[in-house]
Amino acid sequence: MHFPPPDKERGMTVRDVMTANPAVCTRDMGLVEVGRLMVDCDCGEIPVVDSKNAMHPIGVVTDRDLVCRIVAEGRNPADHTAADCMTSPVVTVTPDTDLDGCVGLMEERQIRRVPVVDERGRLVGIVAQSDIARKGSRTLTSDLVREVSQPQPAAPRAS
Repeated sequence: MHFPPPDKERGMTVRDVMTANPAVCTRDMGLVEVGRLMVDCDCGEIPVVDSKNAMHPIGVVTDRDLVCRIVAEGRNPADHTAADCMTSPVVTVTPDTDLDGCVGLMEERQIRRVPVVDERGRLVGIVAQSDIARKGSRTLTSDLVREVSQPQPAAPRAS
């Protein structure tokens, strides 16, 4: 899913706050290696790309995905790949998306990070809640934290 760029006249854009060239993995990368990337890059989400040449995002692996879909189920992360726990399809924005629109999308989807793609759909960055907190307005940050932190209904467990 892709969020189109809204009117640029509204102020800051995603380009103003995004982290360029984030760490990525492919669907066949082992989860231990994905976890190491999170630690090494001090981040909570690794975009999953179709290939490191094409760089089209096909999903994301978050620290929460690792814990809830693998560890909490008693599965050994060493036996699994990014494909086994990634969230897909991926929600994206463009560098020209206005920051208010990006925050609105994050609130609506209750997500803390959004991959950024160029006009060809190639991954060029990522916007995290922390990027908005550091570089955006206090009001935007406050609203985002409040909305994204709303409790979600528990997902039904597979039997």
